[in-house]
Amino acid sequence: MTVTDDRYPAALVAHAVSCWFSGRKVVERASLEMLPGRVTALIGPSGCGKSTFLRTLNRMHELTPGAVSGGQVLLDGVDVYGPKLRITDVRLRIGMVFQQPNPFPLRTIAQNVLAGPRLAGLAVGNPDQLVRRSLERAGLWRETRNRLNAPAGGLSGGQQQRLCIARALAVGPDVLLMDEPCSALDPISTGVIEETIRELCHDVTIVIVTHNMQQAQRVADETALFLIEGEGAPGRIVEAGPTGQVFNDPADPRTADYVHGRFG
Repeated sequence: MTVTDDRYPAALVAHAVSCWFSGRKVVERASLEMLPGRVTALIGPSGCGKSTFLRTLNRMHELTPGAVSGGQVLLDGVDVYGPKLRITDVRLRIGMVFQQPNPFPLRTIAQNVLAGPRLAGLAVGNPDQLVRRSLERAGLWRETRNRLNAPAGGLSGGQQQRLCIARALAVGPDVLLMDEPCSALDPISTGVIEETIRELCHDVTIVIVTHNMQQAQRVADETALFLIEGEGAPGRIVEAGPTGQVFNDPADPRTADYVHGRFG
């Protein structure tokens, strides 16, 4: 398999997804349509299942001992848990960027970008071109073009996060999942990442977990609110829709309370 640039944003749909850890249910029948070429934000208080739900979308949930999930996740109509897609293909087509930047600090910037395709066994016809293209899409090319052979550990935190985005993009995903990608960053770096997200969403479907209500309003086209109904209860999606509607004219009074800071 060869890395190419001819991928398109994919529709990602969750149907009645439930998740358990060692028998304890943490997400209850979450259904959500994540539209192609759009940014969907998952919001809600800590512990309500947002990150767990995110990890079910590309089967990362399965890496946790004792973790089980149910329901369907459809990538352009194909169940990612079904027999038609190998788990390696699922994680190539649905990439992930984590809360803490996790580059390989002793490898060079260029080696970090190429690590994704090479670890996945993908053929790279023109490595220099792929490095440049991936860094450009992640908004990092100008800052790194003259030091591609320098160790990635010398980059700032915000730059390292964008390098991780470039590494994820290098395998040509249709969908990019982002779990609080700006939580460890300063406001300037956060602004750069947000600009990158808005530019990427034209050709990659993006799903982002965020605790920052202003960030959700700035970057997301659609927003889904997760809440729990009591201690020990699983998280549920109580409202989902266009971001402007969720924040300014929500259908559920619990949504209005949460987005206006009255609880959570």
